[in-house]
Amino acid sequence: MAGGATWHGLDGAGWAARLGVPAVEVYDALPSTNDRAQALAASGAAVGTVVLADAQRAGRGRHGRAWASAPGAGVWCSVVARPRDAAAAGVLALRVGLELADALAPLADPVPLTLKWPNDVFAGDGKLAGILLEARWQDGVPSHVVVGVGVNLRVPDDQPSAAALDRAAPPAVFAAVVEAARRAARTAGPLSPDERARWAVRDRAVGRAVTSPGVGIVVGLAADGGLQVRGPDGLATFHAGSLRFA
Repeated sequence: MAGGATWHGLDGAGWAARLGVPAVEVYDALPSTNDRAQALAASGAAVGTVVLADAQRAGRGRHGRAWASAPGAGVWCSVVARPRDAAAAGVLALRVGLELADALAPLADPVPLTLKWPNDVFAGDGKLAGILLEARWQDGVPSHVVVGVGVNLRVPDDQPSAAALDRAAPPAVFAAVVEAARRAARTAGPLSPDERARWAVRDRAVGRAVTSPGVGIVVGLAADGGLQVRGPDGLATFHAGSLRFA
């Protein structure tokens, strides 16, 4: 049966009831939770439907980079969202990161959680979590967005500099991830002044020199989610690329 596995003692129906979501599919392993969630969303799955796998055989991050997703090593899940407007879809990855950092902070304490534009959560100096959004658009409006999140519960063998919530209970981490994704997806419009201020508190880049996506000093976020960099020619806003420090 699709999604018929259990995870930490609960099957999909049990997790759906515990989290208050329409449905949860639980797998021992999948190629990618995002791929399965995409198929469900395309077939009309309700907002808040969740796909969880104990392992991913082909987990990925931005630009198709591999994401280590070994059994028992993390929370690997995807949530179906249907943003109410294009502006909300454009900043959803940032909103998820912001909500995720706030939700996971008590589980990481006393290690501080910070954010790296556009989609990473750090614990101390190590990457703790990544976010991968994959949207489908129709006539300029998002028909659905799959919010994929991976959170390390132990440091991957091939990424010793990463971070992990190795003392946190996996069910608590999973619940925090799902609630953060759903809370972010319910918010309409561009980033509010309050959201931008909250991001600034956790921003790893603000005030630092960068070489990509532009050369200069990071000032902060624009309302549309762009990274603002003050360079030799003045202030520029970037909406794509990877952040690299000088």
